[in-house]
Amino acid sequence: MTFIFHTIIEVLKGVPHTLAVTLIAMCVGILIGSIFALIRLHRIPGLSQFVVIYNSFFRSTPLIVQLFVFYYGVPAFILWFNTIFNTKMNPDMVPPLMIAAITFSLHATAYLSESIKGGLLSVDTKQIEAAQTVGLSNWNVYRRIVFPQAFGYALPNIENQFIMLLKGTSLAFAVQVTEIMAISTEIANEGYQFVPVYTVAALFYWALAIIIELIFHKLEHHTTHYLVS
Repeated sequence: MTFIFHTIIEVLKGVPHTLAVTLIAMCVGILIGSIFALIRLHRIPGLSQFVVIYNSFFRSTPLIVQLFVFYYGVPAFILWFNTIFNTKMNPDMVPPLMIAAITFSLHATAYLSESIKGGLLSVDTKQIEAAQTVGLSNWNVYRRIVFPQAFGYALPNIENQFIMLLKGTSLAFAVQVTEIMAISTEIANEGYQFVPVYTVAALFYWALAIIIELIFHKLEHHTTHYLVS
């Protein structure tokens, strides 16, 4: 019992890093994903093709591979930059937590842009035409009519992506981020108590996923009045 209590206390220390990577990735993913979705929707030449290739790459390659590419690629890029421009930047200046946050953000953007694009396509175009007829600018049309409904339609997919990202952070221990899985692995290897330790880790992920679900259920209830049946 003492060992389990000690494990819970230690694993709890990894929760802030797990949440930090997840929340940063979601915020960046929603922001850039919305821009990418608009680019795809309006078929902007050049940029639209870039978004298609970007989404294809990040959706079709394993997240662990993406983490390694950035973990080893960022120091290599800094060394190359130092050589070309005769600077003296430390190749290890970017901490693992930041590299993980960047990688997860880019990964999330690819998925969220597709979810948001689907939400935008679900908005009735007649509403947009009516709003433009009464003189609303394009910015106000999107701010007051399109985006509230689009996010309402996309919310279930965004929730799923949020939980997938939370679970995906368990891979960040491979690039030396001290999140839930990293601490659990260290404790399990030291005490050879693999089943109890990883059970505690699983319960932590489960509890965080339940909290996310509850928050999104509240959001879904709040956004239903924006949706047109």
